[in-house]
Order: sequence, then structure tokens, then C-alpha cells
Amino acid sequence: MAMRMSSLFLRTLRDNPADAELPGHRLLVRAGYIRRAAPGIYTWLPLGLKVLRKVEAIVREEMDAIGAQELTFPALLPREPYEASNRWTEYGDNIFRLKDRKDADYLLGPTHEEMFTLAVKDMYSSYKDLPLSLYQIQNKYRDEARPRAGLLRGREFIMKDSYSFDVSDEGLDASYQAHREAYIRIFDRLGFEYVIVSAMSGAMGGSASEEFLAVSEIGEDTFVRNDAGTYAANVEAVVVPTADAVDASGMPAAHVEDTPDTPTIETLVSVLNASHPRSDGREWTAADTLKNVLVMLVHPDGTREPLAIGVPGDREVDAKRLEAQVGPAEVEAFEEKDFARYPMLAKGYIGPGVLGEEKSSGIRYLLDPRIGAGSAWVTGADETGKHVLDLVHGRDFTADGTIQAAEVREGDASPDGNGVLHTARGIEMGHIFQLGRKFAEALDLKVLDENGKLVTVTMGSYGIGVSRAVAAIAEGNLDDAGLIWPRNVTPADVHVVATGKNRERDGDVFAKADELTEAFEAAGLDVIYDDREKVSPGVKFKDSELIGVPTIVVVGKSLENGIVEIKDRRTGERREVPVDSVLDEVLAEVRGATA
Repeated sequence: MAMRMSSLFLRTLRDNPADAELPGHRLLVRAGYIRRAAPGIYTWLPLGLKVLRKVEAIVREEMDAIGAQELTFPALLPREPYEASNRWTEYGDNIFRLKDRKDADYLLGPTHEEMFTLAVKDMYSSYKDLPLSLYQIQNKYRDEARPRAGLLRGREFIMKDSYSFDVSDEGLDASYQAHREAYIRIFDRLGFEYVIVSAMSGAMGGSASEEFLAVSEIGEDTFVRNDAGTYAANVEAVVVPTADAVDASGMPAAHVEDTPDTPTIETLVSVLNASHPRSDGREWTAADTLKNVLVMLVHPDGTREPLAIGVPGDREVDAKRLEAQVGPAEVEAFEEKDFARYPMLAKGYIGPGVLGEEKSSGIRYLLDPRIGAGSAWVTGADETGKHVLDLVHGRDFTADGTIQAAEVREGDASPDGNGVLHTARGIEMGHIFQLGRKFAEALDLKVLDENGKLVTVTMGSYGIGVSRAVAAIAEGNLDDAGLIWPRNVTPADVHVVATGKNRERDGDVFAKADELTEAFEAAGLDVIYDDREKVSPGVKFKDSELIGVPTIVVVGKSLENGIVEIKDRRTGERREVPVDSVLDEVLAEVRGATA
């Protein structure tokens, strides 16, 4: 049944909504696809639901094609399974918790690893039942501290999550590869540029982690890739190789020098060049200095732990990279009250002399891997107004370990040795990773193998942001006039516009538009029909461009000459065709694009 705009539950807006920051988000609201219900929570209106269902259908088709079976778990979940996996605590404030009338604890599901694991445990007990892949498409809930960007980061969202269950690691590899290939087909069909990058598994654990990112300047994720196409990774997952050790036998002894009023790297470099010139004649740079950054880790149980990170002075600590390394702990600033607890820390002049679990501060000290053994540095002397020069790693100071937390920059060497890295931004659309046995062990999921021995099942986890996909498609397919939907997800195949303002005066226009709408429907096409009266042609044209159906058929004054206009929303091309040829022209356009 055609969606007639005279009765369609739709109101387009001429002005941008005040709370919408991104172009696609603004257009989704203005074109009547979604409406904000609360911060991070949106109502799907009829047009939006059409697009959402088409995205879901693509996901279902490809998941079913690899033999995955669909089910649906409740969104309201008991505490006990999440207690067993320790995620009731690890999630901290990021989940919605509630109690029933009997004071029992529940949560709104942020993700369902525990429920999938328990379902398989309840029903299967033999290796003969595996391999198995299960999936669901369902609403998820996370209590985002700062919901933003419309559907891209909300408190309620729709996700496809699937899980594979295998007896062996080899079986997991095969399940992972099958899901990976299905994801490539899904994202090829969704109509936006994407890239596959190495990623972190984070609190989920596991290995072989990859993300599918929609390439977008407004994306929250930064990724890097090299020109050769041999390396791509989310910045959190970039592993900087450990610097080669150098021979420090000829290095002079470390010596402390006065460096007054140098609490920053910039001021330090300036004073070094003015008062302590290098013996080799080269000027000091920020890269010659060792900067020690202090943060406070807040663990899920509330425990606070100070952490010191040593990085070359020309780099900053990347908050996202650090968070990925220390999760599920959260990172907070090291404040004045924290300095008060550690009087041995000379703010602005902190050096390795007091850092380390076995040093006077007892603060764990981790170094960037660029700081190789035998390398010499200028760093704080743990006394206000003083720095130590020629301090050699391994000879004069050590650390408790290394950490991949320093920023990754444009032009850095590619970790695989092929050229340099280039940075770009993207929107995380999918994440696949090998969970291994973390949840199976926590929830005791075992089966009998072919020798009759109990073995722990190994799992893979595979997610797609379904509602997020709608937003990503919108952000990647728009212009100044409105949305431009790809064929596979458009809410309709054709948008018919009758330019007349009332049926009595413009009866021929409406009659032919009615006829064409019925013909398109009979041919199996989905149709939006602007049959509104007392609405000007200009408003109808603007609404058709705003709504973004890729083919627009305009029935207007040219009908007197047996002509109807077809507009390609994607290219802006307009062509006049004989009215008797419209059906064939539109069918060729629609079916040719979706073949």
C-alpha cells in the first residue's frame, strides 16, 4: 500500500532541531524519520522504521546464509549471570539497574554474552551439537554519561549480536572467518564507505579483534592505515614496536642541572638550549625529553590507584588508548588532593627517581615502548627547578613495564614496516572478536568431546549497530537539500509528486499520479505519493528532496504534452519521459540498481 502523504504520520521541519549536532541527525529529524523522546532515546516514526527494517533484513539475510539461527532474549535481565561473569561490577554506572517489588536486582541488557552462554549450556552437552551460531536483533541499554550525535551514541539502541560456539580453537577460527565474510557482504550492501581495522577486545577479553568502521569525518573513532594497504588499525589497537636497545657505554654520567621556571616541555627546551647546549651542536627538542604523566585509575569496586606513564616529551598520552589498556578501570585526572598524598612528587619536575612500585612513591610506573634500553633522556629531577640530563634507561632508571598509551600521529612508521601511517576518522559499525573461553569458564559451559571428556566451549562474539547503521548511512548520503538513501535501504523505491493543489482544478494531474502510483505498486515497488492538496509545488519538491528517495517522479504541467519528469535524487539529473514510458523507465532504474 502506497504511503500517501495526505495521511502519512509525518511532519517535515524547515529549521534544524536545536539539539542535533550532526548533518545526518538534523536531516533524520527534519525529514520525519525519528523524534527525540529523551536524551539519547528516540522514537522511530513510520519512515524511519521502514529504513530500519530494511537494514535489519539485510543483516538477517546474511546471518541466515552462514547458518546462524535467530532468537530473542529479554531486555530485562537478572543480576546473577552478570555477577558470575563479574560484569555486574565491571560495568559500573554504565548499566541501568533496577529492583522488583521483592527487592531482587535486575538490569536492562547492555549486551547478552551471559544469556547466550547459559542458553547453550541449558540445551547442549555434546560436541555433536557444535559448531553453533546464534544471533538476535534487539534493543540494548547503556547509561551513557553524555548521550550525543543522535542515533550514534544513545542510551537505547538496536544491535545485532551473535555468538559462535565451538569445541576447538580451529573451529573458532572457521566460525570467525564465516562471520567476517558475512559482515563484508552486509556492509557492502548498506551503501557507505567502510574499512576493516584491527581493534581492542577491551573488557570482553579474547583475541583476533577487528572493527568495521564507516569512514566519516564526524566519527568518534580515529584509525590509521598505510599507503600499501597492508595495515589498518583503530588507534587504540596500534602496537608500537619496542625501540631497539642502544649501547650506552660511552654516555656521560647523569647530572642534575638548574632549570628554573620550566614546568612545561616548551619552557624546558628553551632553557636547555639557552643554558645547557648539547655537545654535538644539535639543538634540544621536545623529543629529547621524558615526560611523566600521572593519572588516577578508578576500578569498578571504587578502589583508586595512581599510575605514572613515561612518554617522549613531544607526545601526549592518548586518553582512548590509555582507557583501552587499563579497562575496566576508568581514568581520572591526578588532582591537587592526590599530590598532597604524595609529597615526594615535585609537580612539573617529576622524574623516574621516585616512580615505581619499589620506589618512595610506590606509584606504578609504565613507559612508552619508544623509550628503549640505553636511550638517554632529560627529565625531572624530583626537585622544583631542576632536571636531570643524560639519564639512561636501564642504567640509571627502570620501570615496572611498558604501556601503549602515547598518541599515534600522522606520518608515524607503520608497525608492519611498510611506509608510514595516515590518520582518518570513522564510526564503529561492527566488531568481531574471538572471546575464547572467558564466559564459558565463568558460567561452566562444557560439552563432552569425542573421547567422552568434558571440555570448555570456545566462543566468538560478533556485533553490528543496526540503529547506528541508519545514522551512519544518513551521515554518508546527504546534500544541502536533504537525505539521499541508497537503494537497498530507501524507505520507498519511488516518490511520486502530484504538483496540483486541489483535485477539482488539477484533476488530470492527480488522476495520472494516482494511476502511476497504482502501476508502481502492481509492479512490486514501494511508493511514497505526495497527494496533498493545498500544498504548493515548491513545498512538495523540497519535501521530496529532504526525504531522499532516490527516484522522484513529478506529474505536473508537462502532462498536457504527455510528459512526466523523473529526477535522480543521487545525481540531480532530471529527464522528461513520455507518460506511457514512465513505468518501464522507473522499473529499469530501480531493478538495475538493486540487481
